Amino acid sequence: METLLQRIDSEIAAIGGKRSKSRSRVIEVFFRSGTHVTLEELTHAVRKRSRSVGSATVYRTVKLLERLGYAKELDFGGGIKRYESNLVAHHDHLVCQECGVVSEFKEPRIETLQEQVAKEHGFLPTMHRLDIYGYCRQCAPEDGRKRGK
Repeated sequence: METLLQRIDSEIAAIGGKRSKSRSRVIEVFFRSGTHVTLEELTHAVRKRSRSVGSATVYRTVKLLERLGYAKELDFGGGIKRYESNLVAHHDHLVCQECGVVSEFKEPRIETLQEQVAKEHGFLPTMHRLDIYGYCRQCAPEDGRKRGK
């Protein structure tokens, strides 16, 4: 973690930014928080450690991480933006439309099929994202029929 923080500090300095304890705290908590964190959740987690860090600092820091390529913004609907580290290996998402839980999965067959489809269409992909929406085990209707929303 220390090496990552130093690398990010160097990149921030290279673009004219300044090192700050508050920014470093936000970055550390972000990378330790796992994935799919909202700005509100991140602010709450940061403030558990440093009460003086405000939500504006969290917002600006996450946007800076996104600009530097260390974080990415995800929108699974519902008007809530979530952020995850760009340091994790590629994965796709299962999104529960009832409780909002987001689960990650990796499926090599899907990756292979996407590559084949792109090749067949003469398309050179630079990135992709797959999100499957539905209901998790706890929220799925017992009769198996689709819910209307």
